[in-house]
Formats: sequence, C-alpha cells, structure tokens
Amino acid sequence: MKTKHWIAVIGVVLFIIVGSGSLFIVKEGEYKVVLRFGEAVRTVKEPGLNFKVPFIENISTLPKYQMAYENSPTQILTKDKKPIIVDNYTIWRIKSPEKFIRTVHNVGGGMARIDEAVYNSVRRKLSEVNYDNIISENTARGNINDEITEDVKIALQRDDYGIEIVDVRIKRTDLPDSNKQSVYNRMISDRQSMAARYLSEGDEESRKITSKADRTAKELIAQAEADSKKIIAEGEQQAAKIYNDAYGKDSQFYSLYRTLESYIVTMNNEPVIMLPIESPYARILMGE
Repeated sequence: MKTKHWIAVIGVVLFIIVGSGSLFIVKEGEYKVVLRFGEAVRTVKEPGLNFKVPFIENISTLPKYQMAYENSPTQILTKDKKPIIVDNYTIWRIKSPEKFIRTVHNVGGGMARIDEAVYNSVRRKLSEVNYDNIISENTARGNINDEITEDVKIALQRDDYGIEIVDVRIKRTDLPDSNKQSVYNRMISDRQSMAARYLSEGDEESRKITSKADRTAKELIAQAEADSKKIIAEGEQQAAKIYNDAYGKDSQFYSLYRTLESYIVTMNNEPVIMLPIESPYARILMGE
C-alpha cells in the first residue's frame, strides 16, 4: 500500500509540474511568442489562458503597445557647414513579433536598429538643409520631420525586422558649446546693425514728414492771410460805399455825425483843448 501511495503522490506531482509547465497567460497589451528550441513558431496576441508543449517550447514576452525611444544627441553638419546638436525621439511598435524575435531578439536589439537608422537618416537629411531652416518653427521644419520618418520606415521595412515606425520628430536643436559664443556675438552684431538701420530710416522718415507738415502749414497760413486781406478790403469798400450813400442823402447831418464821433475820441482822456472861439469845432460845443 505504501508503494502504491508513493507512486500516486509522485504521479500527482509530475502531473502538476507538467501541467504548470504547459500553461501560460497572455495579458492585455503584450504578445506571447512561443519558441521551440529557440525558434519562434507562433504568436499569441489575444489575452487569456493558453497551452504549450512543456520542456520543448518556451515563451518570450513582447510589448504590444507603442513605445517611445529617445535617440542619443548627435552632432550634425548642416548644408552651410554649421555644426549642430540634434536631439530627437521615435515612436514605434512591434508589428511582427516572430520576425522581431528572429532578427533582433529583444526590445533592446530593436532600439539599437532604430537608433542606427534614425541617425543615418537625420545626418543625411539635415546635411541638405541650411541651419536657419532647421531651427525655425516653420513648414520646412515639419517637412524635414516627415521626410525622416518616411526614410526610417523604408529602411527598417527593407531589413524586415518586424518593426513599424509611427513617427520620428526632432525635439531640440542646439549649437555645440564651442560655437555658441561666436554665434551669439554675431547675432548681437546683426541685431545692432538692424536697429541702427531702423533708427536711420525712422529719422529720415521723420524729416520728410516734418518738412511736408511745415510746407503745408506755410501754404495754409499764406492762403488765410490772402483771404483775410481780401475780406478786409471788401469790408472797407462796403463801408466806404455806405458812408458815401449816407453823405449823399444829408451832407450836413453826416458832417455833424462825424464831428460828434471825433468828440468821443478827442475827449476820451479828458484833455485840455484850446480852440479859437470862431472855430466850427468850438461853435458846435457852444451849442451854436
């Protein structure tokens, strides 16, 4: 009985060992690649419980989601022979797990292939573009990113690594430390020259505006003076006509009126006036 008992126990243990070795679980967001003697034979993509041949087949786990790889900053020479430090990142995912296992073996190997392809493409593309176009946030910069992405896609598809490139983007461009100060000095000099040109153009425009305003003001003043003289002359002419008409109607009354007006002017400051008694001017004052 004891021998049979031990045989049953050993059988149960072996069954548990074999059973546990033949089961594996696939989680959400991962691939399980079944390897037979190190060779990828199939891929399980859906979550759940699965079986494999114990002791013969092994399991390799790969991520199913998109991954971001930041390439190491590299120094590149632009088309106008300026050295720049380029820092970029790559969005990628595993498209064919079995090809991926056979060619690059693991995620680290895949990132090494991506790093090499991105470096070659970035160096080639940026060597065709001037520095100013690279650092500016304009359409040309966007086109460079798209061209590099397409170039890296083609390179990795050609080598058939089972990798899909989603996007490659230049994150930062900078100058090497040895070049920064000279570039900064040149930028300062350029801005100072630009400022001096703007000031000179502003002074010239100011002189033109001032000269035009002065000329316009003189013309307006001259025209106003001419109009004023014309109006005064017309007024004096009209007044003379009125005086003449009034004098023609009653010359004695007009003479008396003009004499009385002269009294107002003459006596304004209460002066002492000596006149001959026979003077017409005195006779009127005497009431004769």
